[in-house]
Amino acid sequence: MIPSYQETHFGLPVFDFPRKGEDVPAAYPEAGSVTWRVAVASYDNEETWAEAFERFRAAVDLRGVVALIVGAWEEPYDTSPRSVIDALVGAGEELTELRSLFLGEMSSEECEISWITHTSVNPLLEAFPRLRELTVRGASGLEFAPVRHEGLVRLRLEAGGLPREVVQGVAGSDLPSLAELDLWLGTSEYGGDGTVADVAPILSGARLPALRHLALRNSEIQDEIAAATATAPVVAQLRVLDLSMGVLTDEGAAALLSGQPLTHLATLDLHHNYLGEEMRERVRRALEPAGVTVDVDQDDAEEYDQGDGDVWRYVAVSE
Repeated sequence: MIPSYQETHFGLPVFDFPRKGEDVPAAYPEAGSVTWRVAVASYDNEETWAEAFERFRAAVDLRGVVALIVGAWEEPYDTSPRSVIDALVGAGEELTELRSLFLGEMSSEECEISWITHTSVNPLLEAFPRLRELTVRGASGLEFAPVRHEGLVRLRLEAGGLPREVVQGVAGSDLPSLAELDLWLGTSEYGGDGTVADVAPILSGARLPALRHLALRNSEIQDEIAAATATAPVVAQLRVLDLSMGVLTDEGAAALLSGQPLTHLATLDLHHNYLGEEMRERVRRALEPAGVTVDVDQDDAEEYDQGDGDVWRYVAVSE
């Protein structure tokens, strides 16, 4: 569940552009001093997102906008943001300073993450070659074809289930400046059908020379991901390794610890896990004396024994 919005983004305070019918401020902030959030009601909306963006375009100098959050568009559980993307691409000659874009920041009340309908985001990467950060929430219908983008530093795809083709598209992309990659792989129940083989090009590091922060998380195959990471060449160049939010058990943690040294990391994040206390302590003892910040908190991870020997475990974010 994702209950609330960010208050800051791209190092800037977030400013909500007034929705239709809301009070308009006497003066808007300077275009580059805030991250702008443009959204409409997901249910019973009075205008489309594209119409709201036209009001935004008339009120704010797009040439100064550096960060933009696309909140809810009309009926996102049933409608892709194609018109949203068309509007942004159409304003590309004005949005010359855009460096950070978040597509689909919605609370669970507006639309559950796995219900958010998407389309290809490649037109955004093609239209904004100077973009440094792209975040996408939701993955139903999401497309991400292999791309080369020189400027992208941070890519984050949040999903209850990330389609295999999307994982393959990211893995097949040339992103020479990418320092942070964050993929929420999710569960098969919500479309997360990627495998360890699909993330293998990422784990090789071959196309990601600048990568320092790798998150492959929120996965029902977290043990397999951990085992593959144990011998992955990319780990040697990382400062942060994040395998959190998934179904990580003692088996996966043991495989991770039995592989290459991790003492060069600044942070190992395994929070929301299904590790026993002995294994959590083993992870701490292996890395904390070397100065690694280790998070093995279990948070709200819960398992349910069905009484027939079948134990159900859940990722942190699914529906």
